[in-house]
Amino acid sequence: MNKLLVFSFFVGLFYSCSTTQPVTQIIKETVRDTVFIEKEAVKEGKSYHSAVLEDYKITDKYFPARGQDFRQKFLIMHYTALHNERSVQVLTEQTVSSHYLVQDYNDNEIHILVGEDERAWHAGASYWMGRTNINDSSIGIEIVNEGYTLLDKKMWFFPYPEHQFKKVAQLAKNIVQRYGIDPTFVLAHSDIAPQRKEDPGAFFPWKRLYEEYGVGAWYDDIDKYRFWNSYSESRRNDAAFIREFQGELAKYGYEIQQTGKWDEQTRRVVMAFQLHFRPENYSGNIDRETLAIIKALNFKYRQK
Repeated sequence: MNKLLVFSFFVGLFYSCSTTQPVTQIIKETVRDTVFIEKEAVKEGKSYHSAVLEDYKITDKYFPARGQDFRQKFLIMHYTALHNERSVQVLTEQTVSSHYLVQDYNDNEIHILVGEDERAWHAGASYWMGRTNINDSSIGIEIVNEGYTLLDKKMWFFPYPEHQFKKVAQLAKNIVQRYGIDPTFVLAHSDIAPQRKEDPGAFFPWKRLYEEYGVGAWYDDIDKYRFWNSYSESRRNDAAFIREFQGELAKYGYEIQQTGKWDEQTRRVVMAFQLHFRPENYSGNIDRETLAIIKALNFKYRQK
């Protein structure tokens, strides 16, 4: 077999094993069913990065080790608060980025800006269930949306067109299935940074994402009504009751100081929670339904 036929055989082998797009890099070597192309290797249909040394051969004889899992633990939803062209410019030319950008065009395109194995700069200072710096362990989806406008000192958010929601939903479903992302780790930017963020806003359809695509977390109505009488207006300003409510939010994952006071940090966390799970009223104030929903979520997802 001449050199040209050998090269063609290995190229064909690479394309048959890989699920990635064809590449034009030079094949460095082959070891059994693995083809090394510069720093990327493909084995059994999965690509991974490997060192390539001049004096030593990197062998995958014992790959993959059993003790490993995915880096991608979170899926975070954002809105850009910018139009399509400006969103692309900011997310590709400045110091912020995301893995995916879903524009509001009614077409069949979704832009990938950062590879899923790389860290995008989309979350910033963030927290969920004791984890910080969520950039390190998340995939970020930016959605082109105008954000909100202020009217009578209230934020009025902009809706998402149906064709755009379907893009986001199919993308999200694919991601959570591939990485096995926990439902309670599919979050809004406002969930992981409630003191400074509101995106993706009150019109992002979290309930539809859960019911129609099986993505993310949502409470069961039967559990909400189970806890309907947990709220008492007479206890609203009682320090013990406030700490209990703050503790429920912390148990679910939010970063909140349990001060026993209706302070600004609590109001911001409550508002973030309402934007996600009770968007009809995101005042940031405690009420019967808000308390019942957080208790229902903890009953469903945080039972030990």
